[in-house]
Amino acid sequence: MNGFTANRNPLAGARSGDGQASDGSPHPTGKAKKRRKRKRGRKVFARDGVRADAAGAAAPAERIEVRPARAASVAPPVKEAVPPPRRRFNDDLPVFAALDLGTNNCRLLVAVPTKPGQFRVIDAFSRIVRLGEGLSSTGRLSRPAMDRAVEALKICSDKLASRSIRRARLIATEACRAAENGSEFLARVETEPGLKLEIIDRRTEARLAVSGCGSLVERDTDAVVLFDIGGGSSEIALIDISGQRSPRLANHIVSWTSLPVGVVSLAERFGGRDVTRQVFDAMVADVTGMLHAFEGRDRINHLMKASRFHLLGTSGTVTTLAGVHLGLERYDRRRVDGLWMDNANVDLMIEKLLGWDFQARVANACIGADRADLVLAGCAILEAIRRVWPSERLRVADRGLREGILSELMAEDGVWRRNWRNGARP
Repeated sequence: MNGFTANRNPLAGARSGDGQASDGSPHPTGKAKKRRKRKRGRKVFARDGVRADAAGAAAPAERIEVRPARAASVAPPVKEAVPPPRRRFNDDLPVFAALDLGTNNCRLLVAVPTKPGQFRVIDAFSRIVRLGEGLSSTGRLSRPAMDRAVEALKICSDKLASRSIRRARLIATEACRAAENGSEFLARVETEPGLKLEIIDRRTEARLAVSGCGSLVERDTDAVVLFDIGGGSSEIALIDISGQRSPRLANHIVSWTSLPVGVVSLAERFGGRDVTRQVFDAMVADVTGMLHAFEGRDRINHLMKASRFHLLGTSGTVTTLAGVHLGLERYDRRRVDGLWMDNANVDLMIEKLLGWDFQARVANACIGADRADLVLAGCAILEAIRRVWPSERLRVADRGLREGILSELMAEDGVWRRNWRNGARP
C-alpha cells in the first residue's frame, strides 16, 4: 500500500480501554495485550463521549487515561526538510548550444565545458521530422514536412530561452540546401519558433562531423575513413594521422566528399518497405558509382592495409546496426557509442535485416516505425563505403554534427584555457 494504511478513518474499528471493539464483541485478553503492544507509541483516537454497547445503544464511553512513556520527553517541532539547491550550471559555467536540422532529424544539445576537450550535456532534444520527405521527386519541402519541423523547433526554442546561453550555432543541412523553397521555410522558422538557422555547405558539414568524433580515434591509429550517412546527403572524410597529431582531428582531413544521396532520398528512389536482394544490390551499385567518381578516394590507400586503419561511422544506420548486434531491448547510447564491430558482425547484421520484412523491422526496438523503411537504404550506403575502403573494423559513433559544433564553439571561446571551476571569468 505504498507505506499508507488501507483505512485512513480514525474512528473505524476504534477500541475502548477494555479490549473490546466498538460493536461490543469480546476478544481474548492475550490478543488485546498483543494489540496494545503494537499500538504503543501511536496516537490513540476515541469517540467524543460515547461508544456503542452490546445492544447497539449509545452508552457513556469509558474514560481512557493515556500516560506518556516518558513524561519529560517532549517532541521538538518538526522542521520541513529543505532540499539542497539544484545546481544551476549557468551560474558557474558558460552554457553552449548546438542545433542540427537535417533531412530526417531535428536535434539539439545544450552543454557546459568540463575537462579540456570535453563537455557535459545538460539538456538535449531529438525528433524524427522527415523534413526532406518527397524532396527528391518535387524539389520542394512539403507543407506537412515543414509543419513537423516547425513544431520540433518550437520545443528547441523553448529550451534555449530557458537558459542563459553564452554561444550557440543553429544549422540546417541538405534539405534546406537543396529545396527550392528552403529560404521561405527558414523565414517561417525565424517568425514562428524565433530561431535563425544557418545553412552550412557540405565541406563545413564534413568538418563538423570529424570534430564531433575526434575522441573516438585512438592514439595508435594511422588513418580513418569517417562517414556520416544522413537523410539527404552522406559526408565522407579521409583522415591521415600517421604523422604528428594535433588536438583537432579536422586538421588532418586530406580529402573529403559529400554524396548527394542519403537514406531518405535513396529509399524514395528504390523503395524502402519491401527490399529484395536485387533491390539492395542495385542501391549498393548506385552509391558505389558515386564513390568511384570521387577523385580523392585513394589519398590514404598506402595506409589502408595496416591494422592501424579503420572506418568510423556516425549516423542512425550504424547505431541501429550496433543496437541489433547487441540485441538491445531498448536502444542504449552508452552501450552503442564507441562500439567496435568487425567485418563478420557487420555482414551478419546486414543479412539479418535483409531477411526481415517491413513489419519485423518495425517490431525491432532499435529500428521502430520511424526507421523501418530507411535502414536498408542506409545499409546499402554503408556497404558501398566498405567496398571502396575495405577495413577489418568499424567503430560506431552516436555523435556527430552537434558535438562538433560544441567542441568548436568552446575551443574558439577559450573555455578550456581558463579555470572556470574556480570562478574565473574572461
